[in-house]
Amino acid sequence: MKDMRLVFCGGGTGGHIFPGLAVAQKLRQVVPDIRLAFIGSGRRVEREILDRAGEKEFYSLPVEGLRGRGWQKVKTLALLPAAFFKAFRLLRRLKPGLVVGLGGYSSGPVVLLASLLGVPTLILEQNLRPGMTNRLLLPWVRRAVAAFERSLPYFKGKGVFLGNPVRQEFHALSPNKKTGGFTLLIVGGSQGSHFLNQSMIAALSFLHDRRETMDIVHQTGPGEEQSVRAAYAQAGFSRALVTAFIVDMPAAVGRADLVVCRAGATTAAELIAARKASLLVPFARSAGGHQMENARELEQAGGAEVWPEKLLSPERLAERILFYLDRPDKLDIMEKNLQRLGTPDAAGRIAGLCLELMRAKG
Repeated sequence: MKDMRLVFCGGGTGGHIFPGLAVAQKLRQVVPDIRLAFIGSGRRVEREILDRAGEKEFYSLPVEGLRGRGWQKVKTLALLPAAFFKAFRLLRRLKPGLVVGLGGYSSGPVVLLASLLGVPTLILEQNLRPGMTNRLLLPWVRRAVAAFERSLPYFKGKGVFLGNPVRQEFHALSPNKKTGGFTLLIVGGSQGSHFLNQSMIAALSFLHDRRETMDIVHQTGPGEEQSVRAAYAQAGFSRALVTAFIVDMPAAVGRADLVVCRAGATTAAELIAARKASLLVPFARSAGGHQMENARELEQAGGAEVWPEKLLSPERLAERILFYLDRPDKLDIMEKNLQRLGTPDAAGRIAGLCLELMRAKG
């Protein structure tokens, strides 16, 4: 088809943006001249991620989330008319052959209006149980892609199990050779995690005697980089690399022997694709308890340990890190166990479904 145009919408966090980028990468391999645009909430992290990926066509909507915001919901509802109006103007201007919802509140107006205008629509659900936006959009969309096979009943005949799209760089990683070194990666997501930052700082005193036997890479998020770096230096961990954001996350995950992180859907999918052992600490206030459900999937497969926030003391965190530092064979087992959860080329299969829906329309 000539002049193919596809719009990805959604965001608010990297966990929503990265699956879209993975599918975009595959689409360009098949149709090099396809035109892609992203519509999001306008949060700084979205623009930074897309800029790093070379995606220059990005539009923002004046929209915020509804869940758990109390009186702030009044402001959020007041923004909706402007968000729908701008979404309508963008769709009329871009004239996409397909709109793909990536999840998150900013996907709602775009997917709904696209459906009403007769544009084919597809939603991606990264979590085990669909989020609120995707549940509301389900009656209006053509198809819904499930990351987990157990999720299909939620989609009432519209679901197709294709997996969670992950950037090819994660799939290409090879298992680490356990040669005596140990690299620990702490990741709090694109915005960082105050809980993980403070827990790890408090755990350093229990790790002090082994500080020369491990390399630590700690991604803090933009708000706490300086304070966390100072805490590492004060504790004597001069070799630790502390950074607000990791640009090349596949490389960082590839070098790690153990990852301590949250359990967002995209993070879980990246760990599975990379076959990387982890200590998962689900965000206690994640919408609908999604992170705990995602984490339990990896734990049941034998590829991760799950620690609720209320049970993870700094001493316990240090104890689990030291446990795996001294038992590389356990890490090997966890890495192998993750293979059973893998969905090969999920991004490629989703790209194929996108082209199928566009050709059916065009």
